[in-house]
Order: sequence, then structure tokens, then C-alpha cells
Amino acid sequence: MESAHKYIVSLAWTGNKGEGTSSYRAYERSHTISVAHKPDLQGSSDPAFRGDRGKYNPEELLVAALSACHMLTYLHLCATHGVIVTAYEDNAIGLMQETSDGGGHFSVVTLSPVVTIQDRSMAEKASALHKQAHQLCFIANSMNFPVRHQPTCKVG
Repeated sequence: MESAHKYIVSLAWTGNKGEGTSSYRAYERSHTISVAHKPDLQGSSDPAFRGDRGKYNPEELLVAALSACHMLTYLHLCATHGVIVTAYEDNAIGLMQETSDGGGHFSVVTLSPVVTIQDRSMAEKASALHKQAHQLCFIANSMNFPVRHQPTCKVG
């Protein structure tokens, strides 16, 4: 059964220093991302593009969305396949290429989940479920670049 889901996100630019966008250096890239009933996220551009390094940038949020979607899908699959996960961490890396026209695109994101499972006999199954999680991940299925996985499985 297919169904549709709608996600409503509000964004407000907060970087007008009084001159608007009268020049490239006249404004901040600061903005607030809001979703009803949730804490606001303070965003900016990447520091390479005059952004505030203390705020989240869209590129980081894209990589975070891929990492979180994979994790949530993976944990669901583990629960339904009898693999007891006791810890999950990921250090995801996204590579973005700038283009000569001032734009750019992601060329690859690599997820490196470290999963701790309870039972050593489930290690092979735990590792194999990453492939299925990737196939089912909503966010990864929406990308036009490769999302790679370098999982590690530990027993704890």
C-alpha cells in the first residue's frame, strides 16, 4: 500500500544587517529553520561561502538526513529480523564539488556506521541488513549521487 506524507518546514532569513542584499558582503547568511512543535534550528551557509561556522549549513543537514534515515531504517530491520542492537554511531562524510558556474553538487556521501550487537551469532545478518536498509531509505532513494556504506559490527 502506497501513501503520501507531507513535511512542512518554515524558513526565515535573519541575516539582514540593515542594507539587505545591497552587496555580497552586506548581509549574513543566517536563517532559522522551524517545524511546528519542535525546537528551531539556526542555520547559515558553509563558512567557505561567508557562513557562520557555529550554525548548521544545508550541506551538513543533507548528510545528517542521509545518516539518520539509514540508521532508522536499519534499526527497524534489525528489530524485525531478531538482531539486538545496543549501540549505533555514524561518522558520515559528504563530498560536494563546486562548479565553474558558481553552483555545485554532491558527488558522494559515505556512511560509516559502527553498530554494536548483543549476540555474536547475528553479526553476519547485522552486516547484511545495511544493504537492505539502503534500498529502503527514503532519503537515499531521493539522491542523484552514490550513498556508500562502510559499516563495522561489534559485539558488546
